Amino acid sequence: MPRHVSYFGDTGFVRASRLLSVLMLLQSRGRMSAQALAAELEVSVRTVYRDVDELSAAGVPVWADRGRLGGFQLQPGWRSRVDGLTAPEAQALFLGGLPGPAAELGLGEAMASAQLKLLAALPDGWREDARRVGSRFHLDPIDWYRGPAATDHLPAIAQAVWSERRIAVRYESWKGVTRRRLEPLGLVLKAGVWYMAAGSGKEPPRTYRLSNILELVVSEERFARPKDFDLVAYWLASTRRFERELYRDSAVLRVSPLGMKRLRGLSTAVADAADKAAGDVDTWGWRRVTIPIESVDHAAGQMLRLGPEAQVLRPAALRKKLVETIAAMAVLYDA
Repeated sequence: MPRHVSYFGDTGFVRASRLLSVLMLLQSRGRMSAQALAAELEVSVRTVYRDVDELSAAGVPVWADRGRLGGFQLQPGWRSRVDGLTAPEAQALFLGGLPGPAAELGLGEAMASAQLKLLAALPDGWREDARRVGSRFHLDPIDWYRGPAATDHLPAIAQAVWSERRIAVRYESWKGVTRRRLEPLGLVLKAGVWYMAAGSGKEPPRTYRLSNILELVVSEERFARPKDFDLVAYWLASTRRFERELYRDSAVLRVSPLGMKRLRGLSTAVADAADKAAGDVDTWGWRRVTIPIESVDHAAGQMLRLGPEAQVLRPAALRKKLVETIAAMAVLYDA
């Protein structure tokens, strides 16, 4: 999305937003020179002077001090307010802003501007606490050793979600590549991966992974968003159904203490099942556990990660798969 394009307006919106930014900068930081304001807002010094004149004409008491140490400042004691906001609420707003996802959506500057305006409007006693939250707590939604998924189509889809416009996609799933016309209802960021909830005609909404969209065309055709669609409720129900359907079988293992530790690292569902089903320690210090598995092939890959610290007892198909895989690896490495 181009830098100065907003979901909500045109260049008039940009100018109004910049005027508010000047106001909030002066309110939160005190006296600032025209050069400092220009650098902060990435505009010319001449634009800053014009903005200050507009603020003054609108009744905002901006004072100009001449000289080497001069600059602009607001009349002492004058400030805008955020009514009804509590100190914990203000801190939560600064903790909740994720700069990475906001930038991916094309809202990075908008989020920074909103936080600046909020910071300037807070009472003096709360301002430093809000700053401290951002400097001491950071939310990173991406798992270890993983980068964020590709988001080439994210800004365009976000625009389609907001403006309720139909999209045409070429989508790659495990079943193959298909073309679909969709009605995008919402976007969800899960563990660093963006997903889209979208309907298709009379079909119920489904979930699509944005990185699997190979081609995208946003049409001018509008659709009527279902009034009863709740994105949060849909996502919770969808993820719970996915987790229930993901594990279709189970396996029985003998694991050493180290194997038990490695087992817990496979997934939360496997860890919970292993802890609940763990039997008594045998003579060699091993335990028998029952865990859920997706399929024989997928489980074989997970069992190989446990190495010699686990022994599969059943199902027989999984034991056979492991024996064949280990034999093939032995031939490969022996060669």
